[in-house]
Amino acid sequence: MMLLSPFSLARQVDLAFWELKDELCQIRSGTITIQVRDNVIGKFGVKHLPMESRDGRLEHHDEKGLSEAQFISLKSMAIDSLKYKKNWTHGEIAFDFTIRNNVLFASVQFESNYNMANLTKSKSV
Repeated sequence: MMLLSPFSLARQVDLAFWELKDELCQIRSGTITIQVRDNVIGKFGVKHLPMESRDGRLEHHDEKGLSEAQFISLKSMAIDSLKYKKNWTHGEIAFDFTIRNNVLFASVQFESNYNMANLTKSKSV
């Protein structure tokens, strides 16, 4: 059975980012993860460690997280990156980001997932 969403995957990513905005505006680095099944977002969230180690000591930074412009830029990059997702409907997308010297650096990683049981049901071996 294939699930259908009334929203495109790009619109779902947009909605996920808006839901995460408050959290993202409080952190300076992390990984946004989005789990996709049948091109529908199931779970999404942020992995981050609010403390960093410098010279063997943990330090907590009270600096602000993403600015409004950086948030918009990261969200746009995430939506634009979907054009590189080809021929898979199940998997995970991870957006890594960090702010260094008030400059946003980001990357994206796609993970496609397939199920062998689905292959053996539809094809005789």
